[in-house]
Amino acid sequence: MSVDNPVKGRTAGSVTTKRRLGVPAVTFMIIAASAPLTVLAGGVTTTFAVTGVTGVPLSFLILGGILALFAVGYAAMSRYVTNAGAFYAYIAQGISRPAGVGASLVALMAYNLMQVGIYGLFGFTVSSLLSARLGVSVPWWIPVLVCIAIVGWLGVNRVDLSAKVLGILVALEFLVVIVYDIMSLAVAPEGVSAATFTPESLFVPGIGAVLSFGIAAFMGFESAAIYGEESKDPKRTVARATFAAVAIIALFYAVSAWAMTVGAGPSAVIETATANGPDMIFSFLGANGGVLLSDIAQVLFVTSLFAALVSFHNAVARYFFSLGREQVIPTALAAVRPGSGAPFAGSLAQTLIAVVVTVAFAIAGSGSELGELYPVLTMFTWLTNSGAMGLVLLMTVVSLAVIGFFRKESHGASLWVRVVAPTLGFILLAVVFVLILANFNVLLGQTESTAATFVLPLVVLLPGVVGIIWGLRLRRSRPALYARIGHGSES
Repeated sequence: MSVDNPVKGRTAGSVTTKRRLGVPAVTFMIIAASAPLTVLAGGVTTTFAVTGVTGVPLSFLILGGILALFAVGYAAMSRYVTNAGAFYAYIAQGISRPAGVGASLVALMAYNLMQVGIYGLFGFTVSSLLSARLGVSVPWWIPVLVCIAIVGWLGVNRVDLSAKVLGILVALEFLVVIVYDIMSLAVAPEGVSAATFTPESLFVPGIGAVLSFGIAAFMGFESAAIYGEESKDPKRTVARATFAAVAIIALFYAVSAWAMTVGAGPSAVIETATANGPDMIFSFLGANGGVLLSDIAQVLFVTSLFAALVSFHNAVARYFFSLGREQVIPTALAAVRPGSGAPFAGSLAQTLIAVVVTVAFAIAGSGSELGELYPVLTMFTWLTNSGAMGLVLLMTVVSLAVIGFFRKESHGASLWVRVVAPTLGFILLAVVFVLILANFNVLLGQTESTAATFVLPLVVLLPGVVGIIWGLRLRRSRPALYARIGHGSES
């Protein structure tokens, strides 16, 4: 399809004029969004505590297998669709343009919810560290606003700068978790056992909640396609980075969750996780490796959150850019920064959203009975779980888009790539999505459903409906613009 770029001035047909990212850089961006130390300290301990199921290590392998099936078609399609809008472009070209516009608004909402929600946990963690180590009492929202400024600064600079920063932080995260894993296997109060990898440890009541919690740990792995326009060789980089990220994340989390059960003892891990929460890892390191090691791990926990914030910020900025370029949203959001080629308008928009939401939660939480945990139990828990739900929904729909795309032209792809793997991925991801909805009150930490249980999913889903209606309207009122939907980087 040959079209003129509709966006002039300080905008561009692609995010940057130079392709700077290789497979390692994109892989680091993906894994940073996953935030390994955050998942282990926060996500895995919470899963043990809330579900009472010991088969969490096995769940990571199962979820990794499901996402690998999804990645087969997703990665194959990335060779022919290179667009910073990723899900938006895939669904527009594989299903329909209105569906693509609907997906774009769901993606914008989901990535923003994931990114902004993490600020809640970041603010609480930094505030707690300053109080415990320096005796300085700082409201949680102050470190958040400082962090927003730093993340925003990185967002308007060259993307390879962000990649280098994330690469260092992710490497340090992996190092501290590996140290924890080795120490856990060495301590092993009940001996080294693989019992938590057996089917009977997972396939029990509560498996739905375990899978719902677990899928959130992988969120961000799908973002390789977002950087396709900035990759040195998008036809190979996106596919390789996606598969590498899925494999690394699944294996690393499975082994680390297993090490956690060994370090605490399979019979005591549920009780220990319930009593200590995220502090379970840091207490263990302090008791077995010294206070200094524990303090280092807590600092890296903060940098883990920071790395995730940078990664999701970049994803949101590129969605704004892609949609603005195609005039689905105001074209001003497609502006890029001269020199760096960074989508600075999208970056600034995401920064502004983060500031507004943070201030709103800070005002709402003033004097809350939840006390210091307010930003964790509301801003973090509500927004990140809602965002993860939206991303799982998008992956489910993309699986169908892959089938539709290759039905139009096979491009020499095998039946496994074109039909079988995407179909299996669709079915399994749909099951996970239903489990998330069924267990949403559990994910929010509620003993029973409240208004938030129903309102938050609607916050993610309704933009999709609005987007579909908007896409249909564009088809009637602006056919030339409609024809460009999902094809923004093509010329």
